[in-house]
Amino acid sequence: MDSQALIDLVRASPKDSGVLKLIVLRLPNEQRLTTPQAALSAERGVAGDRWSLKTTANPLSQISVMNFRFLEAIAGAAERMNLAGDNLIVDLDLHESNLPAGTRLRIGQALVEVTDYPHTGCRKFERRYGKAVLDLANSPEGSAMRLRGLFVRVIHGGEVRLGDNIHKEAPHA
Repeated sequence: MDSQALIDLVRASPKDSGVLKLIVLRLPNEQRLTTPQAALSAERGVAGDRWSLKTTANPLSQISVMNFRFLEAIAGAAERMNLAGDNLIVDLDLHESNLPAGTRLRIGQALVEVTDYPHTGCRKFERRYGKAVLDLANSPEGSAMRLRGLFVRVIHGGEVRLGDNIHKEAPHA
């Protein structure tokens, strides 16, 4: 798929209400575990994810979120989707104009807030999905669309499950 077709596909993502499509726990040594449900908490992020194991875990990068349409298109196969290393894969428009920092998202029983901590592509992402994909994700347009994803922090913990709706709420004042 060419870059413009990929951008058009992602732009068609729902703006206000989407769906949680994949939950991924990042384990030590670059291992991944997909699960049908997970507990989110302000203290631990996604229960079982390696973020909570860090001695200097940054609360602004507690949970990573990525657009399902983009990831599905670049992964090539369903079993390669978890390699991105993002916790919540959602069918929702992540563009910075749609979800500015401070926007709250209700997912299942949990409430999370978009942070301004940048989520950029790295060498691991390039190794897994290719240089052209990394270049697109890190381009000015790809960065604004947050093709590489965004970070959220947990405001109110709770259970999330595959298929849960994800609803955008107003930015927090």
